[in-house]
Amino acid sequence: MVAVINRDECVGCGTCVDDCPSEAIVMDGDNIAVVDADECLDCGACVDSCPTDAITME
Repeated sequence: MVAVINRDECVGCGTCVDDCPSEAIVMDGDNIAVVDADECLDCGACVDSCPTDAITME
């Protein structure tokens, strides 16, 4: 499983970036979170921290 960001729900707050222990999430040029699937640890920390529930594990 890997974290997946719903671009329509992401508000660009960066909470997931700060909370990701593997630094697998960065903000793109549109200020939307993007996950590097190769770096994702499947821990779900980002899912728990997202205030808009824009992240799921798939």
